[in-house]
Amino acid sequence: MLPFAQIRSELDHTPLFEAKTWQLSPEAWPLSQDEVAELEQIGAACLQFHQALESLYLRSAAGKNLLRNKPLLAPWVADYLDRGKPRELVLHARDPKNRGLVPTVLRPDLLLTDDGYVMTELDSVPGGIGLTAFLNRLYEQDPATGTSIIGAGDAMIRLFHESLAALRPAERNPLIALVVSEEAATYRPEMEWLAHQLQLQGKRVFCLRPEQLFPLGSTLCFDLEGNPEKIDVLYRFFELFDLANVKAAAFILEAWKAGDLAVAPPMRPFQEEKLTFALFHHHRLREFWTESLDKRSHATLSKIIPKSWVLDAAPLPPGAMLDGPLVGGRPLNDWRELAAASQKERDLIIKISGYHETAWGARSVVLGSDCSREQWQFALEQALDLAHQHLHVLQAYRKPRRARHPLYVPASNGQQGSFEAVPREGRLRLCPYYLVSAGQARLSGALATFCPPDKKIIHGMQDAALLPCRVA
Repeated sequence: MLPFAQIRSELDHTPLFEAKTWQLSPEAWPLSQDEVAELEQIGAACLQFHQALESLYLRSAAGKNLLRNKPLLAPWVADYLDRGKPRELVLHARDPKNRGLVPTVLRPDLLLTDDGYVMTELDSVPGGIGLTAFLNRLYEQDPATGTSIIGAGDAMIRLFHESLAALRPAERNPLIALVVSEEAATYRPEMEWLAHQLQLQGKRVFCLRPEQLFPLGSTLCFDLEGNPEKIDVLYRFFELFDLANVKAAAFILEAWKAGDLAVAPPMRPFQEEKLTFALFHHHRLREFWTESLDKRSHATLSKIIPKSWVLDAAPLPPGAMLDGPLVGGRPLNDWRELAAASQKERDLIIKISGYHETAWGARSVVLGSDCSREQWQFALEQALDLAHQHLHVLQAYRKPRRARHPLYVPASNGQQGSFEAVPREGRLRLCPYYLVSAGQARLSGALATFCPPDKKIIHGMQDAALLPCRVA
């Protein structure tokens, strides 16, 4: 068990987030060997999902058949995924030079339920990389866990660099810029920490602001001790909706077009849309997913992706029914009929799909069973009113089950500044990090968010504990 004073001291000396605190625990979150094996399979399935998604999108956009031996055209898929995106970004996403490129870091958000894991989201621009690596190193100091930490021995830091360096194989020690926008400034300290750790290993990695970038011919550079230094790989820590606020965006694209810069994750907005889960469950695409995924990955994704639908405002002809949840035991003809759903029938989540400032950090999430009928109706109407520009997703809510883990609380003896470890009940979100290179998604670390049991939506918050994971 790690002493409270040691954890507090380490965090105070290495602030990893701006103005964020969380609860502390003496122990890393335990995972069984079987659970770790399941996480490894989830990583393989998530990578296959992205590879199949690319094929689905590009074939839909080109008007090509989706199946091998049967006709199936789905131009509406590309329409969904391109909706509200600038034309230049759409053309960039379809550029043949981007073919086969998937996000370098994949992080699913997994909730632990009575039926196993449920994946509520698959993030391709995830925060927490530096934090998880830091916590891995900190909790390694616990002699009871040591090398059983997932990502122990700085494996997460090493694999992060390897995945990015692999994008420029001709460079022995490529210069990598971790570019953090103002919108994502909360995460800048952890990326600065990550860059510093790699510099100590002799790697040329720098955490930069967009305004530090400038062009030199066809290359992208930054000023290093008074000299322009060419950037080989740019890791973008900003969402694509924020691209218009990134002053160097045009320079980034020009250097990429010239072949002088690799960008990770690739600037392909279809890879960052939450509605892809609705496409996975869409009845008209069932055969596509069966053909495009191996049996094991298909079974894994079918189990962990909750039923999801796109809230499309397009009217239906009379007599047509929506593929969606039931209200009063009857199918819907219009999504607005969901406003009349009972509280039990409203065990559903509405959230914006992507390419919007509220698409991350659970800021657009509305849980129907946890709000008034008026709030639910307002969220539904707003989602449909915005559908011409920003699509929303409707997703079945799966409640996380209760679990127990020790947390530090003020000591019962009343001594000021004294803390003791006490078992507490809560609910868990698990975020495994997969680093992608050479066609593999390698499990490189996992961050557990342990929230109080009364929290319906689990995310990083002041009264949650953030913990690395170990193999029990």
